[in-house]
Amino acid sequence: QVQLVESGGGLVQTGGSLRLSCAASRIAFNLTTMAWYRQAPGKEREWVADIKPDGTTKYADSVSGRFTMSRDNAKNTVYLQMNSLKFEDAAVYYCKARGPFTGRDYWGKGTVVTVSS
Repeated sequence: QVQLVESGGGLVQTGGSLRLSCAASRIAFNLTTMAWYRQAPGKEREWVADIKPDGTTKYADSVSGRFTMSRDNAKNTVYLQMNSLKFEDAAVYYCKARGPFTGRDYWGKGTVVTVSS
């Protein structure tokens, strides 16, 4: 069973930074496209960023220039460095892996990011 475990969420002031991590297991990580999504209260889950096996990244317009996604294939882990955080960045952040052979999506349980003044 593929397992994704997010960590690094917490309370941060506007303008501050956080780094989220997502550790993956039981998946061919170096062949897997990974992504971050988020869901704010009362809103639908939205895509934030993704990273391909070759390290190519894409970002939602709302976070481009502030967030950076990276991966460490030796640790089977992806990161999301979040800078210049805004109130609207507050959400539960989820990690997603797309199985490289099946195309099936796997999700973590999420980590909560709270942004205060």
